[in-house]
Amino acid sequence: MNKKIVLKAALLWLVSTGFNATAQNSKATQKNSAYLFTYFTGNSKDEEAIHFALSTDGYRFRALNNDKPVISSASISATGGVRDPHILRGADGKSFYMVATDMVSAKGWDSNRGMVLLKSNDLIHWNSSKINIPQTFPQFAAVNRVWAPQTIYDTKAGKYMLYWSMRAGSEPDKIYYAYANKDFTGFSSEPKQLYFNPGNGATIDGDIVAKDGKYYLFFKTEGSGAGIKIAVSDQLTEGYVLKDKYVQQTTNPVEGAGVFKLNNGKGYILMYDLYTKGKYQFTKTADLENFTVVDDEVSMNFHPRHGTVLPITSKEEEALLSKWGTAEEVMESVQSPAVKKRNIVLDTVLKTLMLPVKPGTVISKFDPEFIGLPGVVIAPKAAQNFTKGAVKYTINIKSHAPVTYAVTVKEYHNPVLDGYFADPEILYSKKTGKYYIYPTSDGFTGWSGTYFKTFSSTDLVNWKDEGVILDLAKDVSWAKKNAWAPTIAEKLVNGQYKYFYYYCAAQKIGVAVANDPVGPFTDSGQPLIDKRPEGTKGGQQIDPAVFTDPKTGKSYIYWGNGYMAVAELNDDMISLKPGTTKIITPDNTFREGCYVIYRNGTYYFMWSEDDTRSPNYKVRYGTSTSPTGPITIPTNNIVITQDAGAGIYATGHNSVIQVLGKDEWYIVYHRFTYPNGIKMGESAGYNREVCIDKLEFNPDGSIKQVKPTLTGIAPVKK
Repeated sequence: MNKKIVLKAALLWLVSTGFNATAQNSKATQKNSAYLFTYFTGNSKDEEAIHFALSTDGYRFRALNNDKPVISSASISATGGVRDPHILRGADGKSFYMVATDMVSAKGWDSNRGMVLLKSNDLIHWNSSKINIPQTFPQFAAVNRVWAPQTIYDTKAGKYMLYWSMRAGSEPDKIYYAYANKDFTGFSSEPKQLYFNPGNGATIDGDIVAKDGKYYLFFKTEGSGAGIKIAVSDQLTEGYVLKDKYVQQTTNPVEGAGVFKLNNGKGYILMYDLYTKGKYQFTKTADLENFTVVDDEVSMNFHPRHGTVLPITSKEEEALLSKWGTAEEVMESVQSPAVKKRNIVLDTVLKTLMLPVKPGTVISKFDPEFIGLPGVVIAPKAAQNFTKGAVKYTINIKSHAPVTYAVTVKEYHNPVLDGYFADPEILYSKKTGKYYIYPTSDGFTGWSGTYFKTFSSTDLVNWKDEGVILDLAKDVSWAKKNAWAPTIAEKLVNGQYKYFYYYCAAQKIGVAVANDPVGPFTDSGQPLIDKRPEGTKGGQQIDPAVFTDPKTGKSYIYWGNGYMAVAELNDDMISLKPGTTKIITPDNTFREGCYVIYRNGTYYFMWSEDDTRSPNYKVRYGTSTSPTGPITIPTNNIVITQDAGAGIYATGHNSVIQVLGKDEWYIVYHRFTYPNGIKMGESAGYNREVCIDKLEFNPDGSIKQVKPTLTGIAPVKK
């Protein structure tokens, strides 16, 4: 057969099988059993470095080297920092190529001029070189930023092609390409523009995926509109046609799209950096057209910025673990769904591990399900009896000395909700006979969540996620940001129960109505409260609390930050009665989060002191003979505060629930995430957890100070 025909057929086969930036030859592809995630971690110089993480399934990733850099930025870059690393398996299936932005962001977003090229035969030892675009190519002397390079093998040219975004002067960023030389130490061709945006807007962060004989260029648009779009061509270096729709599945700003093919052949993952949120979003697709969010399946013990994922073999995974794996990372790799993974306590000095488990977990025969990794042996393997104390586990990692940890398992009911949530409001519904918690959806940088959920329970211990009940983006016309601190009232209206849900959005207070505690809720169409009350200076219109006086049947709404205001609600529950707004700030300890209950003829007013980012955030109280004050302050009026000895901090913004027909009360509050919140600095203030403890009264009616606990409460019987 003619050699040219054979070569052409081979090249067409490579393209049709989807040979791309995450693929390798067919024999090796069948052996891929794990994934290597390479990324950087932030905008400070010490964070602008290459990190590695591993996964066995493409969803659950664990950092290597205790999330420290695996390559020194100072040794490979001109600026001292690298960002946006992209990793590629070579066409031979056994060499590796990595490129990164040569940049220290503190010097400015238009301060860098080049990129770093790296090559390896084992993923551990890397040779590097640097390219400065203006110095190498005088015709590009005006270039003032070179961002997010990536590499793909051009089967037609038989060369590695680099592509990246580049800007000259004040022109829009454009995606260029050039071929690498044989040694992957520089370019063998001049940069040429790869993609021509029809609107001439900026395009950055390109990522090319080959599928079914076509090349899909994922990129981020900037300028008018911003997000991830796709352009498609049947040629690698030209002819890209825009598919003019955004493919990210979020309204938040995104960048750094990266696509990798799953080893099981069941589609692709499109991931991208939600850079204002400090997190990634993962989506799954079978056709590179339709994308479904799979964040609930994803977990990481690190916070990546703009990176890429490479499928690897078990042998390669074993080599990486042998070099950078640690016993500590293995100990934290528990997979049992019964474990509250955010609340694991690992002590690397004492070599102990405490695993908090969910209510009802049988610990007399319990298996933590440490993840199985090549080259790592963990003993014992079978389920163990943890009722008698710690069980010793020994970890053997190839090329490392054995390490033994004492592992204990405890049933902790706090936090009561799975995930980051705050500002909990609690309701007992007479309609359904269930309890409901309505929290702020937390874990978003700068309290930037945009939706609300609710959770239901029959015993205050076991909680069911009922899903999103109000989404600002879809359900609210007058505000799209800062979904905070809801409260709710159940009212019997014309013989039918109605639910009035008051919430914060864009530092205003709105109200939505439903016929059921879990919705759907319909917003009133305008804010209920959007101005500071007369006589106040500063503060925000946030943190509503609704209270119906059992003596009169009248309903009141309380709110304020820096001041406490109250107003009577009209019978429609969606408007304020004119002339009833009043300022009742108790004293200078009041910050926010007012809550009101009634017991034995006394109205109890509770509020939060200090800042939610402070470990000393706490709840105080006062009393009154009226739902509108004045408020009397007891001498010792702390309701709940931190317990540093137990590692519990920032216990505040509470609500209270009374068991129907009983003088039995419980306080619901949030705290810093345990145990790591206290190490997070101010970001602990938006990585919070919801807890419940018992609230008790002294014989004289004063509130006993609550001791916050990890164990929480026993199931409550109605």
